[in-house]
Amino acid sequence: MAKTATKQISYEDLKALVGKSQNLFLFDVRTKEEVDEGHIPGSVHIPVDTVGTALEMNPEEFLAKYGVTKPPLDAPELVFYCRIGRRSEMATNKAHSLGYVNARNYTGGYTQWSQKEGK
Repeated sequence: MAKTATKQISYEDLKALVGKSQNLFLFDVRTKEEVDEGHIPGSVHIPVDTVGTALEMNPEEFLAKYGVTKPPLDAPELVFYCRIGRRSEMATNKAHSLGYVNARNYTGGYTQWSQKEGK
């Protein structure tokens, strides 16, 4: 196989981290309009087409723009999500290419999350 498959995270595993893990970096790569309709608690909005730029910022710039600490390259819990997992797969691959070795894609996306959470 030429390309490593995107690392993924399940609803159950993500649910166990949300609101509980201090190490979780959860990035929502959907559009602002989508985010305004609802998001996973604790997530930070970084539109998919800006993920590369965001992850290449210096830590001070990142903090100023997004209001959270920039994840270190070896962040153990770095998760991207979108609506159904496609855009977040692109974001996860981008993060991997920049050296974020543990980046994972929540393939269920906000669609699955909101169904499971009954929202």
